[in-house]
Amino acid sequence: MSRAKSSGLSKSLILKGLQCQKALWLAKNPPDFDFPPQPDLEAKFQLGTNVGILAQQLFPGGIEVPYQGLSFPAQLARTKQLIDSGAEVIYEASFSFSAIFVKVDILLRDGDAWQIYEVKMGTGVKPVNLDDVAVQQYVLNGCGLTVSKSFLVHIDNSYARQGEIRVGKLFASEDISTKVTARQQSMPEIVSELRAEMRESDEPKIDIGPHCSDPYECDFIPYCWQHIPENSVFALRGSGINKFDYYYRGLIDFADLPLDKLNQKQRQQVESTLHQQDSTDSAKLKEFLDSLWYPICHLDFETFNTPIPKFAGTRPYQQVPFQFSIHVQQQPGSEAQHFEFLADPNIDPRRALIEQLLTSIPADTCVLVYSQAFEKTVLRNLAELFPDLRDSIQLRVDNVRDLMVPFRRRDVYRWQMRGSYSIKHVLPALVPELSYSGLEISDGMAAMRAYHAMCRLADPVALTELRRAMLEYCQLDTLAMVRILDALTTIGTDSEEDQ
Repeated sequence: MSRAKSSGLSKSLILKGLQCQKALWLAKNPPDFDFPPQPDLEAKFQLGTNVGILAQQLFPGGIEVPYQGLSFPAQLARTKQLIDSGAEVIYEASFSFSAIFVKVDILLRDGDAWQIYEVKMGTGVKPVNLDDVAVQQYVLNGCGLTVSKSFLVHIDNSYARQGEIRVGKLFASEDISTKVTARQQSMPEIVSELRAEMRESDEPKIDIGPHCSDPYECDFIPYCWQHIPENSVFALRGSGINKFDYYYRGLIDFADLPLDKLNQKQRQQVESTLHQQDSTDSAKLKEFLDSLWYPICHLDFETFNTPIPKFAGTRPYQQVPFQFSIHVQQQPGSEAQHFEFLADPNIDPRRALIEQLLTSIPADTCVLVYSQAFEKTVLRNLAELFPDLRDSIQLRVDNVRDLMVPFRRRDVYRWQMRGSYSIKHVLPALVPELSYSGLEISDGMAAMRAYHAMCRLADPVALTELRRAMLEYCQLDTLAMVRILDALTTIGTDSEEDQ
């Protein structure tokens, strides 16, 4: 890589450097390190692109300067041509000043000046958004353009879709001109400092810190944090201590931590891990098991959310259920019967889903879930949407019990849980023969991505294979609950026999 090329900047690189100059240096000098894939980040970028394209309808009739298919010089030349020819609205206008390249989401002519509209898929203005637009204004001013106003266009999450998307209602625009101008004034010094760091031949000696995830999760966390042991102060669950304060004092490994400074659960996590000790509160476990009754329907939903509401009656980022799995146990330890639902692509699934769920779960059955707040919210939203089914749904809500409770309270704790009560930690500790490893879809975020992929697929063979993987994952979620409850029942029985 030539030095001239390495001195070039972009808006995203400047923002990365503002968060951490080491991250900027690493972006320009990639380390020899195998980074794990980031499918969630890729999906987020795609959503952001979709939001940006839709926001262009706020100012119809504009002309786009495409990123794909045009070199940087060609994008710059096309933008200048549009400005000189009198274009009123330009999408993705491209500019370069002082070797800093930026693209403006929406550029609107305002007499002899211009207005900047930066589009984000968040629901409000964040400080980093001001830095984002300040870089753009700095570059445009350097190119000889006057910026009269700057706006942050974001999602209005109070909007509920009815029929076609009403773009003017989905988006809200906030005038951030004064705040951007104030930040833009310090941009020359910031750019000079970042360039000086980039010219250094050695990797900056910047330690890890809160900046690693503020305002964004840094891409280089796997590289910069590789010296942190598995059982470190950062693995402690919960709050109560400043973990970086301990780290900077050299108190990193569990064995180094002062136990008297930890809260009760953190102390238990440390001691249990160091000594590989398990614990059971027999009385509280019995209390939990006695709160259940048979038949038990183990229930799990999969949901998706998007900034752009997909179906009528949904809001931005609303959790929309598209899949469920149910395992029904008639008696303790009995073989469970399985029921499942997976939506057809691009069809509002909610009516069909709740009707099938009500058929699969008798009104007097104990409904066991893992983290009841989520499942109850899904059910209550469905009850609000379908008034004719409200009473039937409410009966199921009233019967919901939470399998997470004994683990959150630590009635049953195994050292392998590492302080977590997530089912992904509980399952291998109690039922090691059952695992999510090897599944094509192994967590809720992957299931959400799979749903969106399913809605895009045209190949019937690929669609069938994807649906198989989605069903396999969701089925394992409720089968895991069955096996965990069986394990709790065994633990409870053994505890009674020991007394």
